[in-house]
Amino acid sequence: MDLYIYYKVKDADAASLEAAVASMQATLAQRHGVAGQLKRRPEAKDGVQTWMEVYPSTPEGFAAALDGAVHEAGVLSWIAGLRHTEAFMDVAPCA
Repeated sequence: MDLYIYYKVKDADAASLEAAVASMQATLAQRHGVAGQLKRRPEAKDGVQTWMEVYPSTPEGFAAALDGAVHEAGVLSWIAGLRHTEAFMDVAPCA
């Protein structure tokens, strides 16, 4: 299962959020073997950016570990609004 999490961040909070997410993702990679990615839309609108965390091929229980890591790292204090999580799975090739 791949997880895609997107959210908004104010321009002024971007550097603090980036540091917190980078640290959190390093910890998650060490503990769970999942190499997270951090992305953002190229443009900001009204001083707000849209960011996305991507976690490919996550093991069972990773979503709960991620939730705990988000709180432990204090990530929510720099987000404007809610984190939205989407889960996608691979599609079997047609024969």
